[in-house]
Amino acid sequence: MDRNLPPFAFRAATPASEAFFARAVRSSGVMPTAALAAPGFAQRIQQRGENQQRRIATGVASGSLTAAEAARLERREARLNREIARDRRDSGGRLTPAERRRVNRAQNRLSRQIYRQKHDAQRRR
Repeated sequence: MDRNLPPFAFRAATPASEAFFARAVRSSGVMPTAALAAPGFAQRIQQRGENQQRRIATGVASGSLTAAEAARLERREARLNREIARDRRDSGGRLTPAERRRVNRAQNRLSRQIYRQKHDAQRRR
């Protein structure tokens, strides 16, 4: 066990914490409406959201993300999930091709932000 990391850092990689992040993604509105959208794209949205949640969790666990950075990224992820749910609700349960492109660009942007925050000079103390 690495003595330089706080005790909560080790919990971020456990199955229980992965289940927590999966529940967070589902409760944000992506999961319940995922079955109503085009199956392939809905699954990709879901998987990307889960992967980005996992990347944020590992960044916190490793110390490459500060608490403030992680909170900011989580807020952006939650905002995107709310926008997706709202778009689906407004479009009768499906995303239009234009909405799919916008969601994909937003997820790409968020992925870049996660990478940049994890690789900047700030470290958790």
